[in-house]
Amino acid sequence: MPNDDAEILYALFDAALKAALPDGQFDDRLPPKPKGRTIVLGAGKASARMAVAFEEAWARAGGTCEGLVVTRYGHAVPTRAVEIVEAAHPVPDEAGLQAAGRILTLAQEAGPDDLVVCLMSGGASALLSLPADGVTLADKQNLNRALLKSGAPIGEMNRVRKSLSAIKGGRLAAAVGKAQLVTYLISDVPGDDPGSIGSGPTIPERVDPDVALGTLRKYGIEVPEHVLQTIRSNAVTGPVAGGLVHMLSTPKMALDAAAAKARELGLTPLVLGDALEGEAREVGRVMAGIARSALMHGEPAKAPCVLLSGGETTVTVRGQGRGGRNAEFLLSLALSLKDQDRISAIACDTDGIDGSEDNAGAWFDGGLFESARAKGIDLASHLDTNDAYTAFAQLGRLVVTGPTLTNVNDFRCILVRP
Repeated sequence: MPNDDAEILYALFDAALKAALPDGQFDDRLPPKPKGRTIVLGAGKASARMAVAFEEAWARAGGTCEGLVVTRYGHAVPTRAVEIVEAAHPVPDEAGLQAAGRILTLAQEAGPDDLVVCLMSGGASALLSLPADGVTLADKQNLNRALLKSGAPIGEMNRVRKSLSAIKGGRLAAAVGKAQLVTYLISDVPGDDPGSIGSGPTIPERVDPDVALGTLRKYGIEVPEHVLQTIRSNAVTGPVAGGLVHMLSTPKMALDAAAAKARELGLTPLVLGDALEGEAREVGRVMAGIARSALMHGEPAKAPCVLLSGGETTVTVRGQGRGGRNAEFLLSLALSLKDQDRISAIACDTDGIDGSEDNAGAWFDGGLFESARAKGIDLASHLDTNDAYTAFAQLGRLVVTGPTLTNVNDFRCILVRP
């Protein structure tokens, strides 16, 4: 087993990322070539990389394609034929609005002899922003900001987003009409529900407006009356055929790859779950208890071991600091362990962006508190003000990857040495 904790933590995170990429995952899942066109549509942080992987597989099968996908700024990659557009995330902008409109038009233009391939990954909800009649982009931007600060889980946020969309919640599938439709997904949601990934543009769904309205009341989010009216009136009408759906990558696949790497390094892996949710700092405290039990009692795993988990925590923003849910989780974990020098950890978003900052996450080892004391950094104060990013930046423990071009949600790994 390597002696350097950071080396181990980074190696396990890298293994998870590689398992989440779409490269080589289309070949045995390709549909028959159509008589007409193959139109590729997509959205999400991984959509550009997915488009490249599909183009390569489709070309090997003798096919040609065209189309448009929208991804986050900085996440574009060169493609053969599919156009890549960049837009804002997590708060939508005009570029995303225009791209979503073009994607909907391409779907509507597809004929019965055509094949529509939809590539969806995390981030599509914000990137594929096309407001329903009666609301504006500004309305959706304001609502997105309020949802992001509310502490609402991603599933509840997406239900509200669907209720105000002209393209999500199966509405893109409805636009495709009689063309053949195949959807490929990279999951970033707990439970891998296809209807929740990117708010399910090609997944038909009957949405009760009262559910979205209840979410707004639950988190005390006030919106104008015309927005409430749109939520009540916007619905998918008539039967919609969603087509075939293929799951390319999931959080569990990434965790399993990290577990396999841990075994190679002589560590016992324990996967605690791929769909953990909750307030980031509270999850940190719970994980600290599990790690301490492994260290002191050899349960639920005996050291040397790694405790792996995925999912998506939330942060209820109360302070004015620079945060990120993974950095906040990690700082809470460290404080709960009280200077324990045989436990280290890493927590990162697999898309390379923890919240809205420039880091994927952060890591710590047994030297964290000594370094903080030497620099006069009050870690508890940083947690109180949602300022974990600043604390880890000052201590040189941020994880900065740049865009990873995939997204299977959060990756958390706690290393326990004997």
